[in-house]
Amino acid sequence: MSRPPADSPTRHAAPRFGGAAPGAMAVAGPEFTLPGELGAGGASGFGGSMLGALPPETRPVPDGSGSAFDVCHIGVVLRAVLLVQGVLALGVTYTATTAVDWVLLFARGSIGSVWAVLSWLVLGCAAKRWLSVLPAAAQWAAAVGLGAACAALGWGLLCFSGLMAPIAHVALAVIASGAAMAGALFYWLRLRALAALPADTTARLAELQSRIRPHFLFNTLNTAVTLVRVDPARAEAVLEDLAELFRVALTATGEVATLGAEVELAKRYLAIEQLRFGDRLRIHWEIEPQCAGAKVPPLLLQPLVENAVRHGIEPSAAGGSIRVRARARRGHAVIDIVNSVSATASLPGHGIALHNVRERLRLMHDVAAQFEARREQDSYRVQIVVPLG
Repeated sequence: MSRPPADSPTRHAAPRFGGAAPGAMAVAGPEFTLPGELGAGGASGFGGSMLGALPPETRPVPDGSGSAFDVCHIGVVLRAVLLVQGVLALGVTYTATTAVDWVLLFARGSIGSVWAVLSWLVLGCAAKRWLSVLPAAAQWAAAVGLGAACAALGWGLLCFSGLMAPIAHVALAVIASGAAMAGALFYWLRLRALAALPADTTARLAELQSRIRPHFLFNTLNTAVTLVRVDPARAEAVLEDLAELFRVALTATGEVATLGAEVELAKRYLAIEQLRFGDRLRIHWEIEPQCAGAKVPPLLLQPLVENAVRHGIEPSAAGGSIRVRARARRGHAVIDIVNSVSATASLPGHGIALHNVRERLRLMHDVAAQFEARREQDSYRVQIVVPLG
């Protein structure tokens, strides 16, 4: 990995000591390791983390993400359409006299119902920023009222096209059904949003702080102490990167991050580890600029690259390599973290980091995100796919 200039003007830039020069010896102080700490990861090569298992996203951000009206996800759209179509299919069963009659009635009703539910979702998505700040009662009124209006719109479309006769009592029944379905859907969305919230913000912060692993902190501080006499500028850079890691860990866990920011944070962590391992740690970055703006949960990459070091590089006397690649493919960012695996396997653990990353991706992007981790002969790969933009 190339070494950025030592006189970087800002602490938020890429690490100033990105790699050791070829043939250089690793610089580190005495190792500090808690009993059983190296076995906190999984047998697959990933498990624990410097920060342990991070809690899921905890509160809506100012743009409305995380609220009950955050319906701009393909998973929500599919579930909403299937729910309404299922109710319609059951309702038509009570009025149809033959199978052909059922198909015709269901086909006509599907045109209006799909139009209505998609209109509700599009309008809710467009107005989520404003609707999410309303009181709970006002949110309910907006959701139900919007459902009634969208149902009336779908009914009007059927009448205008000649597929249904404009009968007053039928129109009232359709509008009432639209309001009821919107209320049921909004109730589910509220439960879905609340599932991502902790019961107590103070307890969440205390839990996060208690999971910071002491061995990483002590090893980094020992490295900095060793460097103070031989290279003060590099010692200062080590402490700056450590401070940035802890700042993000303790303050940014409830916000949405970008992939570009996550890459820079992972580079800071790996720059610290590069000082410990020297030539034993070989890092390759392949990040396409189009992927930088992809929205991801905070601290997505750091636990993965940390475990790649601990379970792929540390057990091997010869060291190994880590490759982080992000490519833009068909409106998605495809992220690969691949590390070499030595014959000397790390002790088995619980795979907490992998489970945590998978769950946090699911909460943020639902079915629009993908997560896969697998062993490939002499390497271990984690692949993440998230929407761009």
